[in-house]
Amino acid sequence: MSLLENMKNGTLIEVRDLRVYFGDRKNPVRAVDGVSLEVRRGETLGLVGESGCGKSTLGRTILRLEEPHSGTIRFDGEEVSLFRGTRLQSFRREAQMVFQDPFASLNPRMTVGSAIDEVLRVHKRVLGAAERRQRAVELFQAVGLDPGYLDRYPHEFSGGQRQRIGIARALAVEPRLLIADEPVSALDVSVQVQILNLLKDLKERMDLSYIFVAHDLAVVRYVSDRVMVMYLGRIVESAPASALYVAPAHPYTEALLSAVPDVDRGLRSRSEGSQRVVLQGDIPSAARIIPGCPFHPRCPRARERCCVEVPPLREVGAGRHSACHFAEELLGAS
Repeated sequence: MSLLENMKNGTLIEVRDLRVYFGDRKNPVRAVDGVSLEVRRGETLGLVGESGCGKSTLGRTILRLEEPHSGTIRFDGEEVSLFRGTRLQSFRREAQMVFQDPFASLNPRMTVGSAIDEVLRVHKRVLGAAERRQRAVELFQAVGLDPGYLDRYPHEFSGGQRQRIGIARALAVEPRLLIADEPVSALDVSVQVQILNLLKDLKERMDLSYIFVAHDLAVVRYVSDRVMVMYLGRIVESAPASALYVAPAHPYTEALLSAVPDVDRGLRSRSEGSQRVVLQGDIPSAARIIPGCPFHPRCPRARERCCVEVPPLREVGAGRHSACHFAEELLGAS
């Protein structure tokens, strides 16, 4: 896709057949195994799955924090793997990450003001010390923190405050894409809501695009326009958030949704005699080659065909894709 075509259809990030392997060449860990996706300008793409499914590795690879085994990543129509020198530094400004652990991502020996100042100096966004300080004040105000705390150290803040600092640091270089890697999983529920509301507000005010990585479908639903579900390094379902939560088109998504706490559904299920979908066992090793559908050993709907034939990710409705042989049957039963 050309640069002109990307600008016309609003695509900011385009990933095609991305593969990221680790370890032994003969029996590698297939962390990301043939993923394709697009993120449009102003869109929030939710990426969800169990721990170990490869979603964080995918996010890190898009930002060139990991190198892919094969596949392409295009940012505004340009191939990211070809970026070198000043163009790579420019890309680092345009695409930033908010990490899962806000404490580990901050230098404990630097004040939080110095951490933001360092970013501005490295990327030459603001030249003078006074201007950089003013920019840090503005960023703290934007994320709801008292600028008087700029000279404090990371250990002097709560988990929620540290995550706000991480967001402020990511926004310092005025990015267009923000990859949020489990940004609220380590926080109390009440603080999670505050951070999610902050991210939604910043998206509108700063015209940001997000890739929001999480294992909690309830959190992803709150912030996402579209949702992609990963299992063992592959996308098994993709759909608009409004459609996916009403009628999943893959048994794995169905099981994830069943695990989300819902008092009303629990009371309804009790009266109707229905049961939650409970998966057996843990997610297998990504180094293991599973014949047929990778999900079939744990799938409560698996049939003989699933054990021998790999289902392609195919269109099963308007804007909907599923890697299940029986997706239409599952949608019809919803």
